[in-house]
Amino acid sequence: MNIDHVATVRQARRGESPDPVAWAVAAERAGAQGITCHLRVDRRHIQDEDVRRLREAVTTLLNLEMALEPGIVEIALASGADQFCIVPENRKEITTEGGLNAVAEADRLALVVPRLRQVGGQVSLFVDPDLEQLDAASRAEAEYVELHTGSYSNARGAERERELGRLARACERAHELGLRVNAGHGLDYDNVDAIAALPHVEELNIGHSIVSRSLTVGVEGAIREMIAAFGSP
Repeated sequence: MNIDHVATVRQARRGESPDPVAWAVAAERAGAQGITCHLRVDRRHIQDEDVRRLREAVTTLLNLEMALEPGIVEIALASGADQFCIVPENRKEITTEGGLNAVAEADRLALVVPRLRQVGGQVSLFVDPDLEQLDAASRAEAEYVELHTGSYSNARGAERERELGRLARACERAHELGLRVNAGHGLDYDNVDAIAALPHVEELNIGHSIVSRSLTVGVEGAIREMIAAFGSP
């Protein structure tokens, strides 16, 4: 469960409510098997103190999304997160627009990935379902890739089927390379089932659609509906 947009609502007034940490605890209570947050360089939603409080409160898995910026890397190393997902950041984007270019970032990854692993974190790279990027993730010695599902989520009809096939091929290639597979971005109650059924996918990171649904049915109701949508026990 990605809780970034709970913090987005809070930051609209720079107040204390809604509290993303309390929201995360409620999500775990409803069956979420992990909590994801993205500490962006511009701090547009999650704040440094949120990361600290989440580490104290989360009892499942805490996944910290992060850019390769030196200041963020240092915070990540001290965060105690269970998993680190390295993502790209464009300061003008509304949300993450695509996967990390692991090929172009090979030098920085070679420096950062070992440091994250040394503090006991599992390292994931958020990449497009592109075979070249998967090969680069393997060379970087990441343990996971998180496949960017945005193109699939935005597509319709035959184009969506093509994107689903592309994701399936990426799952198989990642598995061949010894990479574990997560997926996320743009997933909702209507399109998640096909992604959950892809081979070798272990985790789905979903945020905006669940936060939006919770405005109608509450946190626990929204989580339980999503679990039902992809057939998880």
